[in-house]
Amino acid sequence: MLPPLSFATAPFDGLTPAEQALLRASAEPVRFAREAVLLTPQMRAEHAWLLVEGHVQLVEAGELVASYAPGDVCAARAVLAGRASGVLSALDAVVAWQIPRATLQALIAGNAGFSAWLFGDVSRRLAASSRGREQREFLGLMMARVRDAYVRKPFYVDGALDLVSVCALMHEQGLSNALVRDGERIGMFTTTDLRDALLRAQPPSELAVREVARFELISIAPDAEVFEALLLMLRHRVHRVLVRERGADGSDGAILGVLSQLDLMSFVSNHSHLIALQIQQAADVAELRAAALQMDGLVALLQGGGIRIEIICSLVRELNRQLFARLWEMLAPPELVANSCLIVMGSEGRGEQVLKTDQDNALLLRDGFELLGLAALTERFSAALIDFGYPRCPGNIMLSNPLWCQPLAAFRQTLRGWLYGGHTDGAMNLAIFLDAAAVAGDAGLLQQARRFVDEALADNDAYLARFASAADQFAEPAGWWARLAGRDEPAFDLKKLGTFPIVHGVRALALQYRIGELGTVARLRALVAGGHLAGSLARDLTDALHFLMALKLDHNLRQRRAGQALDNLVTPTALGTLEGDRLKDALAIVRRFRQFLRQHYRLDAL
Repeated sequence: MLPPLSFATAPFDGLTPAEQALLRASAEPVRFAREAVLLTPQMRAEHAWLLVEGHVQLVEAGELVASYAPGDVCAARAVLAGRASGVLSALDAVVAWQIPRATLQALIAGNAGFSAWLFGDVSRRLAASSRGREQREFLGLMMARVRDAYVRKPFYVDGALDLVSVCALMHEQGLSNALVRDGERIGMFTTTDLRDALLRAQPPSELAVREVARFELISIAPDAEVFEALLLMLRHRVHRVLVRERGADGSDGAILGVLSQLDLMSFVSNHSHLIALQIQQAADVAELRAAALQMDGLVALLQGGGIRIEIICSLVRELNRQLFARLWEMLAPPELVANSCLIVMGSEGRGEQVLKTDQDNALLLRDGFELLGLAALTERFSAALIDFGYPRCPGNIMLSNPLWCQPLAAFRQTLRGWLYGGHTDGAMNLAIFLDAAAVAGDAGLLQQARRFVDEALADNDAYLARFASAADQFAEPAGWWARLAGRDEPAFDLKKLGTFPIVHGVRALALQYRIGELGTVARLRALVAGGHLAGSLARDLTDALHFLMALKLDHNLRQRRAGQALDNLVTPTALGTLEGDRLKDALAIVRRFRQFLRQHYRLDAL
């Protein structure tokens, strides 16, 4: 016999007597055996459960997302959405009060406190889910292979070398350890060994490194799992292990490098820091490519860990710029770097490109500077980025295209043509350039080109209106909103109908008011600070943009896992109820912004 429903604790302590009576009359006691399935995504979510005894877990795509204990209400979110996001099952024998959908909806509609608690509980569950995903990310990285971690290249010294000379060599290399060759033996010398050696009576300048190095080294194969390396370090109380190949018979092979406990924990706890370190220390293009190829995996880990889209974008932006700058440094001679400015544009310049969708880059040259073989070099740069996973730009907006590799004076003339020459692609080329960010070289060249645009457009309201009108170029099909509400609308383009009107409309306003920020959200803040846009509209646009970007990322990651080409097309029927409702809200904000732009620029008069 179940104890009676208690109204002494949240969320039921705020119910009115009539609401309490409704709950008593409709709730039913139920029992579930251990491992019983309460709900799946294929089942219609008709009930929520208030647990009295036992525990329940929610598993999505094979991963634990949430767990529920006595006193918790589970499946409430599924009832609101109409279906479960995963499999809800009993961990042990469960006793619960079963609450029908109609009752739950009535309590939500009639009691603001109950509704606030319930949605707050959803938020709490989501936060707990994020923490759980972070733990799963940690575990996932622990199951990665040693070769995926940062294995430092081996640095050897001769065993007969004195300690002072060895320390000088280590200082030059920025290392805290060195491998010691002494005949057939391989040992290791570390700063800890130096500390012990300084306690000896013999001066370090007279002490051979083989006298203090340790030759009983622990090694691990590159295909071993990361947690094995950590266990070895703990078991043998060492901070470093050799990574070396294994022969078919288990014998030791070539030494690939040294894995330190610090680098290992950096890999596990901060994967992005590892990629940045690999970019900085890459010795050639092949090593740089290895770092670049890890970035999409990092994005997937962050997205799966519940990290907000704006944080992911910021991280990817910084890593991309470091990567491009390092590649340019490897390929371009110093005199070219000093007399040019490498820039990234479009979504990459704004810091809003997450996965590698295309290249948008250019090179501005100092007037009068010439370099023999420049065309071949820029082609090598573009080809390397393609090899790194950045697809060729469909519009050929890459520095390997002569249009996007010009001296400053010639580029000014190109800008003038885009402004006044009636070029078909002029307005969009200009829009892409307005998002330009300097990556390497002399940033002053970019500043001069941008200043030219601002001066050329001073008081040119007619051009600004034509420029802004592009935000309104993609109209919804007739009856589209009604069909979207019914969820039978075919796939639609998230970029054309969602993000592009926000991005370009805000870009047009930033151009009009000479705002130098590049990111859309940063431009919105500047517009509000300058009194050019209402704060409420800017907040709505920020929320809508972040939701649409997150939706596109989730869509693209699913396509990537399925081996499909990435696109911007999303089908409303593939979305859950809550997600679909948020999409409608976001697109309503976009629609309102487009109306604002029509009025602001008087586009109906064009």
